[in-house]
Amino acid sequence: MRILSGIQPSGTIHIGNYFGMIKKMIESQNDGELFAFLASYHALTSVKDKEALENNIFEATVNFLALGMNPEKSTFWVQHDVKEVLELYWILSNHTSMGLLERAHSYKDKTARGIQANHGLFSYPVLMAADILLYDVDIVPVGKDQIQHVEMTRDIANSFNHAYNTEIFTLPSAKVDEIVATVPGTDGAKMSKSYGNTIDMFGSKKKVKKQVMGIVTDSKELDEAKEWQNCNIYKLCELFMNEDELKDLQKRYETPGEGYGHFKLTLLDKINEHFEPYLEKREYYLNNKDEVRDILAFGANKARKIAQAKMEQVRELIGLKI
Repeated sequence: MRILSGIQPSGTIHIGNYFGMIKKMIESQNDGELFAFLASYHALTSVKDKEALENNIFEATVNFLALGMNPEKSTFWVQHDVKEVLELYWILSNHTSMGLLERAHSYKDKTARGIQANHGLFSYPVLMAADILLYDVDIVPVGKDQIQHVEMTRDIANSFNHAYNTEIFTLPSAKVDEIVATVPGTDGAKMSKSYGNTIDMFGSKKKVKKQVMGIVTDSKELDEAKEWQNCNIYKLCELFMNEDELKDLQKRYETPGEGYGHFKLTLLDKINEHFEPYLEKREYYLNNKDEVRDILAFGANKARKIAQAKMEQVRELIGLKI
């Protein structure tokens, strides 16, 4: 079984990325043949700074390796190192209806929040389809907001397969972990760099504390009981705490005497505790850039061999091989 996951290196990786994608990606190395990539072309929809993008790609690679990505066990690469994905993107664009793209929830949501509309953002699902279909992927772990994109990939693959009377493209299935399908940000909306509501995974202690202390809550006073059921702090604590710890936290909410600041500090302690074991390995890779580049080159070479073979088949099928 082939599994594919990708994440945009469009900024500092946050705990929403970790619980929504990275943690499951690392764990899936034991579930099948994992293809994991940093979606550098996708990141161009939001990052227009050369140095920022280069730094983001490097830091994202380091974070993945520190968290347990095994380049020997999986295929791990940067998207732009396998150019075949762009060729397939264009070919699939000719089998993608405008209506399909116009119905994309993610595009509507991002433009509604003020992100500039452009062709790259609009055709994002077609490039995502190329990412998936190029490698005959069976399973794509995604958050709830990306389910539609996997369904669109299936639609595009069906359209192509039907046009050429073939089954060249495998139809992928989305896999969603309902428990952490959408990680809330500091404002209660989905945690996203685009929305500016994130909490960094490996940020400085000062910055992470500032982000946690900025979580939006209601205005109840110290001498009032608090409702944990719909509290943004509690929802984030659920990601880090076991059942007994959560029961204790619920009692603290229901007992007057503590404010939301106390609960935020509890969350901060859990975040620091969770990621501390990875810091030494992360520091090693930060100080060994050549080794990191070699790892990415190794993964790109593995991915490229598969991509080239698939594109040979596609070109033969559509008349581009003479």
